[in-house]
Amino acid sequence: MKVLKWKETVKDILADILGSAAIAVGVYNFALNANFPVAGFSGIAIIIYHLTGLPVGIGTLVLNIPVAVFCYKFLGKVFFFKSLKSIIISSVFMDYIAPMLPVYEGSRLLAALCMGVLCGFGYAVIFMRGSSTGGQDFISVAVKKIKPHMSLGIITAVQDVSTILLGSLLIFKDVDGFIYGIIVTYIMTLFMDKILYGMDEGKMTLIVTEHGDKIAEQIDEYAGRGSTILRGAGGYSKRKKDVIMCACNNKQMYTIKKMVHTLDPQAFTIIMESNEVVGEGFKEEI
Repeated sequence: MKVLKWKETVKDILADILGSAAIAVGVYNFALNANFPVAGFSGIAIIIYHLTGLPVGIGTLVLNIPVAVFCYKFLGKVFFFKSLKSIIISSVFMDYIAPMLPVYEGSRLLAALCMGVLCGFGYAVIFMRGSSTGGQDFISVAVKKIKPHMSLGIITAVQDVSTILLGSLLIFKDVDGFIYGIIVTYIMTLFMDKILYGMDEGKMTLIVTEHGDKIAEQIDEYAGRGSTILRGAGGYSKRKKDVIMCACNNKQMYTIKKMVHTLDPQAFTIIMESNEVVGEGFKEEI
C-alpha cells in the first residue's frame, strides 16, 4: 500500500514538473515579450510585472495565497494540498527555469499559438493528476459551490474575458492584443480539452430496428466494431424493437450508416458526438 502511494506521489510530482515547464515556457518565453494580455492569474501577474517589475512566478504565488486561504473550505483537503504543491513548482519554473531559455521575438500570432498549445498541454497534465495551479480554478470551484446553478464554463469565461480586458486597458492598450488574448484562451481551452477528454473522439450511434442481430453482425463484419443490443418497445405501437448501441470513429460511422439503410430502410438511426471512448478496442484508461 505504501509502495503504491509513493508511486502515485512520484507521478504527481513528474506531472507537476512537466506541466509547469510547459506553462512557464508558454507564458515567459512566448507571451511576456509578445505584449498581449493573458487570462487567469498568470495574466494578472503579467499586468503586475509590467506595472511594478515583480517576477511573474512570485506574482502568481502572492495572488494565490489569499485566494487559497479563502477558498480552502470549498476545495477539500487533498485537492488543496496537491494544488499548493503544483503552485509552488510552477512558480519556481516560471521565475528560475524559463528565464534560462531564449525568449521568442517573432510574430505575435505565432507566439499566441505556441503559448496556447503549451499552456493547454501543461494545465491538462496537471489537471489529469487531480491537481491545479490555483488561481481562477480556486475561484471557479468556490463560486460553483456557492451558486451551484451557474455553469462552470460561464464562470470561467467571465473571469478570463475580464482579465484580458483589464490587461488590454491598463497595459497594452491595443485592440490587436485583446484579440490575441482571446485567441490564446480559445486555443488553450481547446487543446486542454483534447488531452483531458481524449484525442480519440468519434461517434456513437443508437439504431432502433427490428433486425438487431443481423445489423450487429454486419457492423462487426464491415466496420470491425462490436455493438450492444438493448431491448425496447415503441412508445406508441408497443412493438418490440432492438436498440443497437455502437461507438466508432468518424470514418466507420459513414460505413455503418450506409449499411444500416441497406439492411433496414425503416431503421431509426441516431448519431451523436463522442468526446472519448475508453475500453476494449479503444484507448485504455490511464
